[in-house]
Amino acid sequence: MLIGVIADDFTGASDIAVTLSQGLPGEGGLRTTQYLGVPQQPAHAEVEAGVIALKSRSLPASEAVAQSLAACEWLLAQGCSQIVFKYCSTFDSTDEGNIGPVLDALTARLQAKRVIVCPAFPAMGRTLYQGNLFVHDRPLNESGMEHHPLTPMKDADIRRLLARQSHTPVSHIRWQQVVEGSEGLRERLETQDNDSAQLVVVDALSDHDLTIIGIAAAGLKLISGGSGIARALPHNFIKAGQALGHRSNNPAVSGATAILVGSCSGATRGQIEEHQKHHAVLALDITDVMNERVSADDVVKFILAHQQECPLVYSSGDPDSVQQAQQQFGQHNISRQLDKLFGDAARKLVYEAGIKRLVVGGGETSGAVVSALNLGSLQVGEEIDPGVPALFAQPEAPLALALKSGNFGRRDFFAHALKVLAG
Repeated sequence: MLIGVIADDFTGASDIAVTLSQGLPGEGGLRTTQYLGVPQQPAHAEVEAGVIALKSRSLPASEAVAQSLAACEWLLAQGCSQIVFKYCSTFDSTDEGNIGPVLDALTARLQAKRVIVCPAFPAMGRTLYQGNLFVHDRPLNESGMEHHPLTPMKDADIRRLLARQSHTPVSHIRWQQVVEGSEGLRERLETQDNDSAQLVVVDALSDHDLTIIGIAAAGLKLISGGSGIARALPHNFIKAGQALGHRSNNPAVSGATAILVGSCSGATRGQIEEHQKHHAVLALDITDVMNERVSADDVVKFILAHQQECPLVYSSGDPDSVQQAQQQFGQHNISRQLDKLFGDAARKLVYEAGIKRLVVGGGETSGAVVSALNLGSLQVGEEIDPGVPALFAQPEAPLALALKSGNFGRRDFFAHALKVLAG
């Protein structure tokens, strides 16, 4: 294994897995496997990039650090020479963590001196300029992310955010310096102010910028960012003769379908609205969920009764209704109950009802679902939409999945994803 990735949620892991699998246009990528948690056995010999999906984004910082270090140790044992810490392109974390504390721990473990910090994902409108993160034309703290139920983002300046979270000094490389090219950027990374470890926030406005950054990162022990930071990393290993360039493909999986959605993002709400114009949709009332008036069996019954209509079950809402529910029941209580409901429903759907194609919306919900299914690892296929690959598992029978981050995907994503999974 050449590259090891530690991802702080399941949809983010899928996102960077497909980036590594694709590589740069015309070159191909690396043979990539996504692992659901830290594996208990060695990787297969043909795996060139291993992506460990954790559900650590909203854990207490100490737990996130412990899980990330355990993942790092396993990846190093597989022979990885480069570790990537993958977090969301909207830098989802509070002033207490978890991004800064995990970076501190990984920096110390790997004895890294310069650690790139670049959450930019231009294909999804996330750009980093003068150290500030934008979502399309809005600063992060005015993009809607300030209302996130678990990690409300109140500051767009990544340098300030990191300084509040991390004990490692933070520096910055401006976009005007990035566009000078990879060689110049590599020199700047090597000649930062002093010899102590630094977290280096690096601006990026385009995929071309990310390519420059990725090529400049050749040989660095630790890199961090959104999935875009991995865009050119396979190139470095292909150029060095350590990989040949792999092109992934999707096996066609037919059979019964289900869509489970737990994201409250504006993009997901729009996708649900579009889906229900032509397909069967069931909304779960959070009061009913919290008072246990709705169960996993109710979800399964609806899914099976509407198999010809691409059935979707969701728990979502606008910021005001989400805030009202949190005030009534408590944020973490709601998350725990929804995770259990969707996890139990997914297990029944796959292992009892024979669902073959499963689409999940929302990072937390995706984590709950794949944890409940206990799949172990997933093979990475082609991209369905930017940042969302087709994933394939073989528990007792073939299973195709799509795990979608809340803000990702075209407006008709859910029906489109089912078609792609079917070939």
